[in-house]
Amino acid sequence: MPQDIRATSLARSAVFITLDAAGRAEQVERRISDAIIMGILRDGEKLPSETQLAFQLGVAVVTAREALESLRNQGLVRTMRGRDGGSFVTFTAEVREQLLQNRLRASSTVELRDLATHYSAIAGMSAELAADRAGDDDIALLTSSASDLDTSSETAARRQIATFRLTVAGLSQSARLVREELRMQSELGPLLWRRLRVADERLKAMTELEALAKCIAERDPDRARSASLSQINHSMQWLIREKLNAELPETAQPEETNP
Repeated sequence: MPQDIRATSLARSAVFITLDAAGRAEQVERRISDAIIMGILRDGEKLPSETQLAFQLGVAVVTAREALESLRNQGLVRTMRGRDGGSFVTFTAEVREQLLQNRLRASSTVELRDLATHYSAIAGMSAELAADRAGDDDIALLTSSASDLDTSSETAARRQIATFRLTVAGLSQSARLVREELRMQSELGPLLWRRLRVADERLKAMTELEALAKCIAERDPDRARSASLSQINHSMQWLIREKLNAELPETAQPEETNP
């Protein structure tokens, strides 16, 4: 993997990487909706045509058409006819929040922890290899991006964390780790970084990235791995607490009292 990797370009191109064999409409829908939620595909952006989308993802045209129809029903895509028509991303903060709330309710704590365990293995190894393989120019860029994290909003911080972690994966010089990082960000990232809605948590996230960048700069693979895992573990603990707190009013039952 070349060291001059560009994480944002990788993220965008990964949205349209061919799906596994027998790709279904649900997979196409999930791939695109995750990219929209993460901010990789922006509001107003034009999507490939049904034919192009089907070709790029390796699915039938009817599958791509069904996925786009579902995205329209969710308010994530609008389709316009005519010469300048096509399917365009349409996305508001309210829609994003509702989608994430639905996904969080549908995910069990066991499933979330299992995803976090898998992601930790990927991210930990990426950080370890980056500390061993990254060049001086790459490390300077990584250190700068860690200290420049935009903490003014959840969206900005989330996008920069995703880019930072993709850059770390790229510095591992492993194409497989980059692909896995992209896949895990798509599958888990929108939920994992929920804590960034809180201003104090965005400041903590900046400190965590600075610590990770420092470990990589000091060529310390073990500490780099530990710093990477620490951020993921903290984020997952925060997410689990949110899920349990959200479910409490529905599951808690009043205590019985004796007459």
